[in-house]
Amino acid sequence: MSIQISNRALNQIRTAAGNEAVDLSQVMLRVAVVPGGCSGLSYELGWDTTLMDTDEVASLDEVRVVVDRKSALYLDGSTLDFTDGLDGQGFHFDNPQAARTCACGESFGL
Repeated sequence: MSIQISNRALNQIRTAAGNEAVDLSQVMLRVAVVPGGCSGLSYELGWDTTLMDTDEVASLDEVRVVVDRKSALYLDGSTLDFTDGLDGQGFHFDNPQAARTCACGESFGL
């Protein structure tokens, strides 16, 4: 897998799945990079039940994480974390490939 997921993020993923009645034995967390945002590329997280032949899959405890091949190139070396401090609550990516980010931290550029 091209990304790492912190224990805080993994715990929050489990919490979100429980709150949304998502069965983690049937549903995967898809992590993707899509065009958009003020810096050109945005991160996207969502539940998915479809696995493509070119997807990378990793199992972290009971959470299966899926990344498509193109997104894996942008995410290589990244860490997904979850914070709830003064800088805001939510999932955040630490991406060593990002040459620039927008002020809100929701998008990046290479």
